Amino acid sequence: MLKREKYLEKIRAFYDETSLIKIIYGQRRAGKSVILTQIIDEIKEKKVDESHIIYINFESLDYSFIKNAQDLNDYIKSQLKDKKIYYIFLDELQKVKEFEKGINSLRITNQCSIFITGSNSKMTFSELSTDLTGRYVSFRVNPLNFKEVVELTKTKENDYEKLLFDIFEWGTLPQRFSFAESGARLNYISDVYDSIILNDVVERLGIKDINSFNKIFQYILETEGREFSAQNVINYLKNEHKEISTETLYNYINALCSTFVINKVYRYDLTGKGVLKTLNKYYASDLGVRKIKVNKKEVNYSICLENLVYNELIAKGYDVYIGKTKNGEVDFVAIKDKEFKYIQVCLHLSSEETIEREFGAYKGIDDNYPKYVISLDKEDFSRNGIKHLNAFDFFMKEDF
Repeated sequence: MLKREKYLEKIRAFYDETSLIKIIYGQRRAGKSVILTQIIDEIKEKKVDESHIIYINFESLDYSFIKNAQDLNDYIKSQLKDKKIYYIFLDELQKVKEFEKGINSLRITNQCSIFITGSNSKMTFSELSTDLTGRYVSFRVNPLNFKEVVELTKTKENDYEKLLFDIFEWGTLPQRFSFAESGARLNYISDVYDSIILNDVVERLGIKDINSFNKIFQYILETEGREFSAQNVINYLKNEHKEISTETLYNYINALCSTFVINKVYRYDLTGKGVLKTLNKYYASDLGVRKIKVNKKEVNYSICLENLVYNELIAKGYDVYIGKTKNGEVDFVAIKDKEFKYIQVCLHLSSEETIEREFGAYKGIDDNYPKYVISLDKEDFSRNGIKHLNAFDFFMKEDF
């Protein structure tokens, strides 16, 4: 089992913290439950009595009797036999009605270190009730990044490119690497996304026109990396003999974002130094979803690399935007600790025209923040103060 150290090192400081609830959230099957298991293992290494470790998976029928906050509170408190710290692990807790009230009641006992996971945005600050305001820390878990896949598959450096193109096709959900045969992989990925769409989106929103919903999802994936236009989607659906309101369209898209299947990326005006709320883009959290939702046989590897770089920037702790310039745009503006980095992504710098286009995107940007072009090329094309980065160097380093 791959130890997801980059997440564990962030969470360890809070293992014995009883005043803050630890929320571990992200897309289904991204590895949240595995991280819970690894936290439990590390707590056991501290010689904690196993009776003080309580784990509940709410996808199990064994705990179907816990339906609301009161049930949760009553059951956990019935397990507390002394005044020592109890470590409470609640997996996929969003299934419990008003769970916030239940875990806050447990928190105020001051003897429960509580860890919870969830697969929709009710696990994030945007939807949590006032019962938990200021009383939690949160950690988003994403599918494996390139470096983790290298570690899991024990891939040697000379096979990195082969592995990368495998990721372009199949994505990086951890369990998909258990299946060597393509049919089994496809079935697994399909099952994961069917579960997300049906359980986390359709049921939650009460969506009745699943066909239109799937067409919208497909359209977003097929136009990934382009500026999003609601009118273009509505026109596309009209051509498919489907009518949908702008409000419904945005509700559907927000549902996909709330389950972390796709990520909305806003534009950042590099002249006015501010975030713009129009003409945003979307990127998939896992490239494997394209395998089952995109009809095109040809894979756009350039967009796949761009998507993977976006995901990696998020994993490295950056806030990421599309950069708007006077002359056009820069693929990404990455911000961390108030420091800016600008990134262009290109599969191969295969011609002078391509080189001019990628490096020329920075013309007119007169600040001194670092500027990069990331590609698969091994030759160093750095010029005019703009650094060229090999994609594998970018993926394998903790930062850049």
